[in-house]
Amino acid sequence: MAFASSSTSSQGSYDVFLSFRGEDTRNNFTAHLYKEFRTKGINTFIDDDKLERGQVISPALVTATENSMFSIIVLSENFASSKWCLEELAKILECMKTRGQRVLPIFYNVDPSDVKKHRGKFGAALAEHEKNLTENMERVQIWKDALTQVANLSGWDSRNKEVKKLKAYSSTRFI
Repeated sequence: MAFASSSTSSQGSYDVFLSFRGEDTRNNFTAHLYKEFRTKGINTFIDDDKLERGQVISPALVTATENSMFSIIVLSENFASSKWCLEELAKILECMKTRGQRVLPIFYNVDPSDVKKHRGKFGAALAEHEKNLTENMERVQIWKDALTQVANLSGWDSRNKEVKKLKAYSSTRFI
């Protein structure tokens, strides 16, 4: 795999889009990953925790998602409890289908089969969304499908220390 590294790029255009649950990984794993990418000259989008949150993805995030070559999704234990994260995931997978974007999941201290089969905290979060969104069950189904789909992609499982492979990727010049 190769990324195109760039120190400058057109507005809204990124090599990598990072998707993650802020409360789980913003100040540890994701911050380190972002810093490593930036150090290597990989133009990386990471959301600002001050961005206005809502049920739909902001236009700035849609643009950043659509104009990124790669998306890295850090699936942590509370990822599915966030409607925002699930909406972002659905948009990323749409970009994978329609724009050929590469998607790389990182299973951060979670079992990929729990993500795929909606078990554990993922199942509990989805059940809570179903309870709270009875008028919009099609969104919940889209999120379930997105979680299943992302869990079927080849990715890294931090519990097996495979995430260390990212260092090798982050030091590569991307095309």
